[in-house]
Amino acid sequence: MKLNIKELSMHLSKFSNVGTIFKKELRSYFNSAVAYVVIVVFLAIVGWMYTSSMFLINVASLRMMFELVPLVFLFVVPAVTMRLLAEEKKAGTIELLTTKPLHDWEIIAGKFLAAWALIGIALLPTLIYYITIVFLGDIDNGPVIGGYVGLLLMAGVYVAIGLLASSLTENQIVAFIIGLLLMFAFYMMDKVLIFVPDFMTSVVEYLGIDFHFSNIARGVIDSRDIVYFGSMLGFTLYLSVVSLEKRKW
Repeated sequence: MKLNIKELSMHLSKFSNVGTIFKKELRSYFNSAVAYVVIVVFLAIVGWMYTSSMFLINVASLRMMFELVPLVFLFVVPAVTMRLLAEEKKAGTIELLTTKPLHDWEIIAGKFLAAWALIGIALLPTLIYYITIVFLGDIDNGPVIGGYVGLLLMAGVYVAIGLLASSLTENQIVAFIIGLLLMFAFYMMDKVLIFVPDFMTSVVEYLGIDFHFSNIARGVIDSRDIVYFGSMLGFTLYLSVVSLEKRKW
């Protein structure tokens, strides 16, 4: 089997394009106040709510934090993603991007990874709570690892949804509202089952993102939950690519 050097170099250049956009977007977050505001606000809200309840329950566990963070994500993630494509469209710079040898999926992938990385960076300081609890008492590491894996997967899906919302409009505020509503809808699906007909209960429950996060946060990683997060990520990013391509129609 002969190695086609030309095809290999083309594939590598595509990953290089994604990496370039990723670095550009991540740098733009930290060159402005966005990253610092997001990280400080996120940590302030989670820290205040978690520490105020930690000593009340008197249990060496991060369970309360893992219940709080998904709620904070509903507001933080749309704030991070609302500008990704909406701002480019409004300023006309999206056309400059597309005149370069870039595919639409490369633009989407680079911007998605940058926003996802920022949320991951915001989560890192919460490890202080884990270290604190280790000193206070024994802790089950399984749910801790599962909780953080679940939060990263949930953040990825939320970022993909926020990116899709940003691709639908030129207005950042509208993108924020659309992203918030879509994320809230998926978050609430497994919590409104009493209003759902019996024959649709299992389907609606499966679509609920918090249902799958809760499973992983217990420390048990089920293939069904991984398939859910992978499918949601792939499908939502695909819709973002289609939405970006519609300007050519």
